[in-house]
Amino acid sequence: MKLGAGDGTSGGNRIDPRPVLIVTGLVQEARIAAGPGMTVICSSSDPQQLRALLTVFDPTTIRGVISFGVAGGLDPSLKSGDIVVATEVLAGDARWLAGLALNEDLIASVALGRRRIVRGRLAGAEQVVSARHVKAALHSQTGAAAVDMESHIAAAYAAEAGLPFAALRVISDPASRALPALAMAAIKPNGDIDLRKVLRGVARNPTTLRALVSTGIDFNRALRSLRGCRGFLLGGEGLVAADI
Repeated sequence: MKLGAGDGTSGGNRIDPRPVLIVTGLVQEARIAAGPGMTVICSSSDPQQLRALLTVFDPTTIRGVISFGVAGGLDPSLKSGDIVVATEVLAGDARWLAGLALNEDLIASVALGRRRIVRGRLAGAEQVVSARHVKAALHSQTGAAAVDMESHIAAAYAAEAGLPFAALRVISDPASRALPALAMAAIKPNGDIDLRKVLRGVARNPTTLRALVSTGIDFNRALRSLRGCRGFLLGGEGLVAADI
């Protein structure tokens, strides 16, 4: 069943008018996702804040949940801008299957240039996974293609509410790149970036500039890919029942 459809295709069945809940971590992701048919939650990269927001959210007002945004790469073959469509989400001993996949025809119609679209596992984390050796260890332990701090929470919420779930994440920092601590420390409570804090950090330690520039290039490339994936969210029509 398509996420945007009712319970059938004949006999006068109505289209479900309820929006899809889009779960994001950063305000840039939320801005890309926002639009008709979507209700967007931004966690500001704070798992506890996301859980608090979902605790007071009424699941009867939505027809499905999609985790949408950037992620840290774990699979060494993936580059910044590559897209991971989750087959399942793992966090500790917990595992949630993604019951929705992407329509193959829609994938073929989306112009993503040299960006790859792969299907694979997503690992959920409670804090930023920034160091290369930690990424390598997590990839070895889980076989996940990427890691983020929202998908496992969104998946758990959807499972508890009995709602369809999907996750689409774009690689920002690949497995080969460590994420500078300053980049994460500069995230504001609303999920935006505190440029003044970044500039003060660079002034105190100019050697961080090169790493920050590389991180910024990767992040902007990921956001461009994410914008290209926006069509997958429109009404949920690009999402179909997964063969699992």
